[in-house]
Order: sequence, then C-alpha cells, then structure tokens
Amino acid sequence: MNPNDHVIIHTDGACKGNPGPGGWGAILQTGGGHEKELWGGEPLTTNNRMELMAAIMALEALKRPCRVDLHTDSKYVMQGVTEWIRGWKARGWKTADKKPVKNEDLWRRLDEARSRHEVKWHWVKGHAGHALNERADGLANRGVPDMRGR
Repeated sequence: MNPNDHVIIHTDGACKGNPGPGGWGAILQTGGGHEKELWGGEPLTTNNRMELMAAIMALEALKRPCRVDLHTDSKYVMQGVTEWIRGWKARGWKTADKKPVKNEDLWRRLDEARSRHEVKWHWVKGHAGHALNERADGLANRGVPDMRGR
C-alpha cells in the first residue's frame, strides 16, 4: 500500500459570537511525510457549523480513497458521525423527537465525503496541549473573517 494512502487529519472550528463570524482549519498529514494546511471561514455562522466544515473540507481535499484517522475536539461532530447519523438517515433526517436535524446540509455533505474513505474518528480534548489540535485551532482562527469596518 502506498504510504500516502493513510492520512492523519486534525480539525477545528472557531466562532466569534455564536452566531457570528467563524472559521475552520484542518491539517492533513500523509504517511509519506507530506503535510497540507487548509482554512476558511464565513461571515455569519456557528461554532458547530465550522467544526463540521473543517472535517468536510479536509475529507473533500483527498484526491483518492484513503485510510483516514480524523481527530476532532468537537463532541458534536464525534457523536453525530459515530452515534446519531444512522438514526437521522433512517428517520428521514429527523431527530428522535421528530424534529429536523440542525445543520442537515452539512451532515449530508460530511456523510458523502466520508463514504469515499475508510475513516476512524478520534476525539481529543481541545486546548489541552495537543500540538496538532492547537495548530488546527490557529488555522480556524485565521479563517475567521475580519468583520471590523463592515
């Protein structure tokens, strides 16, 4: 197997106000020693949407099917993708209380992006000294649009 077919991803989202301007960041590292940083943002969003966007954009950046270890500090993303999404899909994108799933557009996009890869999901405690999580946080903050003067 090509060492570049295994990718380690660290993601984070940030929001100044919730809702407010927000950003997402991701670091992709291949077994072959390559590294790529991604970031972006939106003028009016939520922290959860930015956490989802970080994972989506990282997975969508992969050019071929890969084995992926994706690290997130978002329990919302972690639980959503490993526990809740199967039920949401079975209920037509409704929660157990029969309410519409929040951020359904992004959950659908994440579900599609992950389907192309073999993804293992890992939760890490945020702001706890994990070097790559801290770097992803820095990228997410870089992605927050500067809304001063607008």
